[in-house]
Amino acid sequence: MQWLSFRIVSIGVCCLSLSWVLFARAEEPAEEPTEEPIEVQDVIVSATKTPQPASQVTSAVEVITGEEMQRRKIKTVVDALRLAQGVVAFSNGGPGTQASVRMRGASSAQTMVVLDGMIMNSPTDSAFDFANLTAENIERIEILRGAQSMLWGSDAIGGVINIITKRGTGKPTVGAFVEYGSFATIREGAQALGAKGPFDFSMSFSRWDTSNFSAVDYRRGATERDGFHNWQASSKLGVTLPKDGRLEFSLRWWNSDVNLDSAFGNSAFDVLGSKQTSRNLTLSGRYEQPITAWWSQKLTLAQTDQRILFSSGTLQRNLMTGVVDSPFPSPSDISILNHRVEWQHNIQVAKPLLLTGGYQFRDGQGNASTSFGSDQPKKILSSNAGFAEAQVNIVDRLLFTAGVRQDNYNVFGDATTYRGTAGYLIPETGTKFRGSYATGFRAPSLNELFFQNFGNPDLKPEKSKSADVAVEQSLFKNRLHLNVGYFWNHFTDQIVNVTSATCPPATFGFCPQNIQTSKSQGWEAGFQLALFKNFSLRGQYTNTQTKDLSNGHRLPRWPLHQASLFAGYQPIERLLVNVEYRYVGSRFNDAENTQRMSAFGVVNAQVTYDVTKQFQVYGRVDNLFNERYEEILFFGTPIRSVYGGVRVTL
Repeated sequence: MQWLSFRIVSIGVCCLSLSWVLFARAEEPAEEPTEEPIEVQDVIVSATKTPQPASQVTSAVEVITGEEMQRRKIKTVVDALRLAQGVVAFSNGGPGTQASVRMRGASSAQTMVVLDGMIMNSPTDSAFDFANLTAENIERIEILRGAQSMLWGSDAIGGVINIITKRGTGKPTVGAFVEYGSFATIREGAQALGAKGPFDFSMSFSRWDTSNFSAVDYRRGATERDGFHNWQASSKLGVTLPKDGRLEFSLRWWNSDVNLDSAFGNSAFDVLGSKQTSRNLTLSGRYEQPITAWWSQKLTLAQTDQRILFSSGTLQRNLMTGVVDSPFPSPSDISILNHRVEWQHNIQVAKPLLLTGGYQFRDGQGNASTSFGSDQPKKILSSNAGFAEAQVNIVDRLLFTAGVRQDNYNVFGDATTYRGTAGYLIPETGTKFRGSYATGFRAPSLNELFFQNFGNPDLKPEKSKSADVAVEQSLFKNRLHLNVGYFWNHFTDQIVNVTSATCPPATFGFCPQNIQTSKSQGWEAGFQLALFKNFSLRGQYTNTQTKDLSNGHRLPRWPLHQASLFAGYQPIERLLVNVEYRYVGSRFNDAENTQRMSAFGVVNAQVTYDVTKQFQVYGRVDNLFNERYEEILFFGTPIRSVYGGVRVTL
């Protein structure tokens, strides 16, 4: 009943927004000029929680815009992240299966994901599953690499992925698309956005169905095909207040069903009837208001309500031995509730000095029916934190940031983190030198602390130290941008599952403990080229060396080499051709380094043709050369796949 209410709220907001668009368009006179869209591509917010020109950011950051994702016909956020610098993104099979993202040798549980001010990492395992987050109605994705706990808190050891929903601008417009292709895939959706007077809005609603993709690699003998069905809605409503104030409300909702297979150790299983249902409603509100000419404040309130239902299926077949038996684990029902409140103040002391301070409250609640069929009592992981940061800008050449943060948790006590960055700009040559040093931490998850017959309530937080240095260079009147940098991370008190006599008695000697120490280091390099108006080229290379210091092994699923290349060509105004290449080097699937996986390279291509200003047709080919590969051992990846669609804008 609760989720029926969520659906009604989501659909109601979308319908209300669409009605307002049609009314607003009818009210506008034909001769009213079109308002130019607000240009935000060169402003970064995540690095300091204040808007900064990209040229003055002293952190390692990359931006993927919604416009770019639309040109490339990207379906999901994880597909956009696959080509990013310093990022590893893998899926456990096809659409809708678990998708994890990591940065700079950190785990997915050590990589924070923020959606419109809401921290999306689950309190049950500290990670965010990207499987169901589609690319509709997203303005931009800011990827901030390196430890960011000083500003963002727990889970930000590897970095922060900040996802921002579109803000409506200009004359209200409505649009729709439909797409069909391989694996019996059909996608359709509608979007509306715009502004009128002090009000602005954007909204989208979409549906995605596919039915012929095997989660376990069909090349290993899997015969059952697994389906994925995803409903998704998104909306942002805003109002401009007097004296440069702003109030906005954001919503993202999805309801998805996916059929799953499984793999354990050296065996893969084709599972009949296994299914997972994910329901998520994320709500956030933000109020910004200058208090004086030199003092401003921002208040953020956010909540995520999630439910995950898992059915283990009826039968499973071991693809290695052919044995048919009953699936494991048994069904489960998990409910998750996250809250975040943050009140931030910015004070411009003088022209060179900006002080930022704030308070954050964050809690995560989990309630589960365990794999053994018994109900676990609801547990809460909560924290109160204060942070302060100083930004120094000396004549737009010499740049510094320094900050400290104190977190207090209800389960283990305090955690103190700090961060400092420095940069030097040479505008005459288009050169920027930058560097940073930071500490980070990750609080133990609810599962690690309290899971029945497994949790260890005596766990401490994981900790890290990290540093990076880099140089960025612009040439040919900013048509060519180059960057190269070195990074280093040292992780301590990492939580791993072990058999030990020091485990609590209820765990039967097997539990998580703070015993692992590891490190990562490497190089990142990239370029962007736009020498000609109708041709662009972009590429990146990342070298990531990881080591478990207890045994010398490489960390699992971390490739030593990773690279991507993207080319866009527009021979005529109406025609756009994109080609992208992704390379992932060899890696080990397991911590013992016994399951080596081969390197692979995949080429995708997209063609878009604007028949008119309102009507567009497009085609996309994934895995153009039919590369045979697996991102995670035993799990399926697409063969050559062809899709076509149309998009209408009014």
